[in-house]
Amino acid sequence: MNENPAEHRRQGLFAALGAYVTWGFLPLYLILVSSVPPFEFVGWRIIWTLPLCLLIVAARRQGPELLTALRTPKVMGWLTLSATLIAINWVVYIWAIQNEHVYAASLGYYINPLINVLLGTMLLGERLSRPQWAAVALAAVGVSLLLGGALTTLWISLTLALSFGTYGLVRKQVPVGALPGLTIESILLLLPAAGVVAWYGTTAAGSSFGHELQLSLLIILGGVFTAFPLLFFAIAARRLPYSTLGFIQFLAPSIVFVLGLMVFGEELAPVQLACFACIWLAAGIFVWDLVSRSRKPAAS
Repeated sequence: MNENPAEHRRQGLFAALGAYVTWGFLPLYLILVSSVPPFEFVGWRIIWTLPLCLLIVAARRQGPELLTALRTPKVMGWLTLSATLIAINWVVYIWAIQNEHVYAASLGYYINPLINVLLGTMLLGERLSRPQWAAVALAAVGVSLLLGGALTTLWISLTLALSFGTYGLVRKQVPVGALPGLTIESILLLLPAAGVVAWYGTTAAGSSFGHELQLSLLIILGGVFTAFPLLFFAIAARRLPYSTLGFIQFLAPSIVFVLGLMVFGEELAPVQLACFACIWLAAGIFVWDLVSRSRKPAAS
């Protein structure tokens, strides 16, 4: 029996909102675990994401897809690369939040959709419309402003945008679903993650896990905040038009920006404000063009 298309899209919308709202408010959670060094936290995040992913894979009966991917060398090669990219992204993001570079982290994810457009153009043969080229150029102007006044945090924004943008490009090439893919990435990263947390356990400060119940539970919760938003995103990607998903994508960094201003009390330098203005305008042009082009076939 066919599902009602309106209901199909409504479920996709709620799933997308669930993913991006969770990612947007993630800095509040990261502050609760700010005593955990970024590398150690990423190690625990990987360790606790894996069992949760395996449970969801079992519940969704995606075991055969997971096993097929594990037995395919080409798929495993791509996923090894994507696992490396997402690990870099996690470390830099967590380090940025814990060191009060909230705006730099937010900016990285404003730039990300535009990076995706450029990567698609250069590597996938996709074509940009004139408004999209204008948005990319405007974003480039915004980033270039930071070269003069915020060079010390520019690397954070660019690393986050490039690592996640390239991660998305790599995953686009892999014939495996989001959840089985994340599960395999967690498997690939498990050994280095275990090595990292074991090393921290030998230091003078000791391991952050297992000494204080509240902190240990918060560390375990990191697996939930990793797996579920990605699962919601996978559902949304299948049920929503790209134009709609592209619009919602700007929700997460907008929440992060507001948190930086209202909760973290981070000072917003004039050059950062000018940069954000350029990025916001570029994002607006980008989304407007996607929505306009998505309506043309329906009108013809």
